Amino acid sequence: MEETPMPEPLRRAIHLLVSEAVQHCQEVLRYTEPDQAHDWERMTLYRATDAADTMGMAAMLIAAYCQYTGMSKDRLESYLQLSQQHSRAAGPTDADRAHVAGLLGKEAPAGAEHQGLVRMRHGRGERQAEKAQWPEDDPQKLFTEACLHGLRAKLCDDVDALDSYLPPHVAELARKVAGVLEEPQPAPA
Repeated sequence: MEETPMPEPLRRAIHLLVSEAVQHCQEVLRYTEPDQAHDWERMTLYRATDAADTMGMAAMLIAAYCQYTGMSKDRLESYLQLSQQHSRAAGPTDADRAHVAGLLGKEAPAGAEHQGLVRMRHGRGERQAEKAQWPEDDPQKLFTEACLHGLRAKLCDDVDALDSYLPPHVAELARKVAGVLEEPQPAPA
């Protein structure tokens, strides 16, 4: 079977959706900063769900194309990883609550020892809480945050604002990222 690249209109649509999701992700990070204490719950949930919905649109757009080109239902469902799907309407799961308990240094929920995912997420929360105690940031996390904040600052022409809400070492790296970015140019017609 001959492999064909993604059609250009679909590729461009996916790129736009990923860009939109990245902007939402940057806003999630922005609303975690101390100066946003008054509104962090509402805005981080809004922007995180906006990012998830946007990436969901990208996945469904690709899935619709695959279906259009004749991909089997079983193969498509496998690629969509339906077993990992969880509806936000159902609210947080036992695994989510266990993760928070681990982050906060609390005991795992009753029965967690019999539920592998719940036990695993509690342990993940404990490890993340322990890492949060160390002053140095994970270099990959720092780089990702700096790229997102630097990109947003450059696009909004507000690089100076980085110093008002980011820790100094993140702001410095975000300014460097913003400094090397070129202004986006319209695509030739």
